[in-house]
Amino acid sequence: MRRRTFLGTFGALGVAGVAPSAPAFAQERKSGKLKIADLEFWRLEGQRETQSGRTPISSLYMKIRADSGLEGLYGPIDDEAAVVVDQWLRPVVSGKDPLAMETLWEAMYRSNRHARTGLFMMAISAVDNTLWDLKGRYFGVPVFRLLGGPTRPDVEAYASCLGYSLEPSALQKQARLVKDQGFRYQKWFFATGPEAGPEGFLKNVEVVRNVREAVGDDADIMFDASRHWDLNYAITWAKQVEKHRPRWIEEAFDPDHIDSFAQLRRATSVPVASGEHIYGRWEAHDYLRAGALNVLQTDPEWCGGITELLRICAIASAYDVTVIPHGHSLHAAIHVIASQSPVTCPLAEYLVQKMATYYYFEKYPPRLTGARFPLPDRPGFGVELDPAKVQKQTQVHWS
Repeated sequence: MRRRTFLGTFGALGVAGVAPSAPAFAQERKSGKLKIADLEFWRLEGQRETQSGRTPISSLYMKIRADSGLEGLYGPIDDEAAVVVDQWLRPVVSGKDPLAMETLWEAMYRSNRHARTGLFMMAISAVDNTLWDLKGRYFGVPVFRLLGGPTRPDVEAYASCLGYSLEPSALQKQARLVKDQGFRYQKWFFATGPEAGPEGFLKNVEVVRNVREAVGDDADIMFDASRHWDLNYAITWAKQVEKHRPRWIEEAFDPDHIDSFAQLRRATSVPVASGEHIYGRWEAHDYLRAGALNVLQTDPEWCGGITELLRICAIASAYDVTVIPHGHSLHAAIHVIASQSPVTCPLAEYLVQKMATYYYFEKYPPRLTGARFPLPDRPGFGVELDPAKVQKQTQVHWS
């Protein structure tokens, strides 16, 4: 891995995404000539204040630069995805028209026999999302405008309570706090499955009862099994908690077990959700055709980017299945949700603990007003880095 470090001078990345002047834009549009000149990866490092003192923090951002100087910026992105982009996708897109999104997506997908899933699809997602930012800056509008939105004045979020204690009194205190903050929906994560035996099973039933008791009947509650369960366990649990009306049970099984999801859906009134590990429209369609899900949770950082998530939303709408993107990150998800019918995409996921620092280096991170995201008004995704928070920036290469 090769690195190039810039210390004390923020110009290399700090102005990334600054749009050319309006006359320059007009000339670009008139000529129709725009080419991808380079793809760059930047490691940002700093220190944030915590109760125990200053704690190191770092994030990786991707920049795509056109020959005119126009840039797209996106992040944070996963290192694994960046490696694939740097080693495999760079030559596929270099020199190409960055506005030809469908052509570029198809070229990336067909460039390697292993591009269907996993890290390769995550890499395609990173390039695709960065190109959407570039396109938004090119036209001077937020991405959701390019996608046909807005369909609503803001995007409502549900609170994803990963990392909080399941001890009954602590759980109920946090559940009430989340509701008091304005969230009408909240999700909790089970720590165990069949391996914990009958005692663990009863605790997983009690978690549901405790959350419902804490928030009352006028809030929706959801639960995530993190792929820990088997079919018999899931059905038995669902029958025990139906009276508490969970909005869904998420990822009860590994993603390859499509038939188990379908059987669970038929066996209970508790809606079934999954999808963060579904890659591309074809896998999504396999689930939908099998009648396996009530809620599809494909992640625009992993499923193929905004371009592919739009296709997945179209397919899901034909099956009357809701799409609520997994909340690994927010920029792309918020813009897609804002462009879709609220019937198809009603909510965004907000990981309460993770998102407190996830966009540390950005001036204008997605921020909630109550439990809603105001629609961004800056071009592209509006990503602009804060020089005051970046102590070190390093350009990274893996090729």
